Amino acid sequence: MPVRLDTGERRSPAIASGPATARPAAVLVLIAPDSGRPDASADVLLIRRVDRGGHHGGQIAFPGGGAEPEDVDAAATALREAREEVGLDAEAAGVRIVGALETFWIPVSDYRVTPVLAVAARRPELRASEDEVAGILWAPLAAFLPGAPIEVVEADVQSFRIRFGAYPLPGAQVWGATARILGQLGAILGPEVQGSGPDLMPD
Repeated sequence: MPVRLDTGERRSPAIASGPATARPAAVLVLIAPDSGRPDASADVLLIRRVDRGGHHGGQIAFPGGGAEPEDVDAAATALREAREEVGLDAEAAGVRIVGALETFWIPVSDYRVTPVLAVAARRPELRASEDEVAGILWAPLAAFLPGAPIEVVEADVQSFRIRFGAYPLPGAQVWGATARILGQLGAILGPEVQGSGPDLMPD
């Protein structure tokens, strides 16, 4: 967990329990094949949020956000947000919802977040919403499997100097709730990579 270097205070973690009044939200954890690499490996979709000075501005995240009244479930929220933020055409990409990872509460923003796991048969064509997304990243799943490197980083976040553990990516560090979700995903997919887990990728 991030630690403030001026006070030693540890940032509140994203935890599985929280107020019943927390706002429901969902993020899309989308796995897609990388046809450009000969080993037929897969990547996970990440974005860099536009920095407006809020709690999560400028951070690496998944497409997602708060639920709307018309959303029938968390999967509907995640797919709608991905369509709005990165222009995902789920039908064209052959997106299949696999299930949900652990729902957790983020105290700083008071969201109860459900990560929705999905796989795409084809690499989708994406475009970033200028109002919300500063960049789109495809990160290799191997970067988040058990045993993957984690760096200790010091950075200024909202005027505070903090130290935190992060998954390193070219030009970016993944930390906080996003890293928590990717760590859980890596723990699930570790046996699959070794040939003993469930088959998540479409035929």
